[in-house]
Amino acid sequence: MKRTFILSFLALAAVAVALADSAGAMERTVMGAIAYRRAQCQPWHGGYAHTGWCGPVALVVPPTAEKQTHWGWGVGSTRVTTIRHQYELGFPGEGHYPGGTFRPTPRWPSNTDQFGVYPVRGPW
Repeated sequence: MKRTFILSFLALAAVAVALADSAGAMERTVMGAIAYRRAQCQPWHGGYAHTGWCGPVALVVPPTAEKQTHWGWGVGSTRVTTIRHQYELGFPGEGHYPGGTFRPTPRWPSNTDQFGVYPVRGPW
């Protein structure tokens, strides 16, 4: 009985170590795994451009950040969502976005999404 318990414990520990080694930095939590899978199908930016850059701007946040708050003006328009994208090492450089594909910041924005700054988790 004692021998079976020790062998099963060692097998379970070996499986746990193998799974921990194969998991990436962004998949160490359940929310990170879901965010990684959704990020493969959706762009990291929204439909608005930053006024100063004429394109979307990535706000790099720590890799442990999982949630973001979208502040809105009005009743019930503030919400909390997951951060789905992670900045990868080896990024080739700044991106080129053709003009006219992003909407400019409105004169009277009604949400922080309309400023053109979107959070992306850092790789460190």
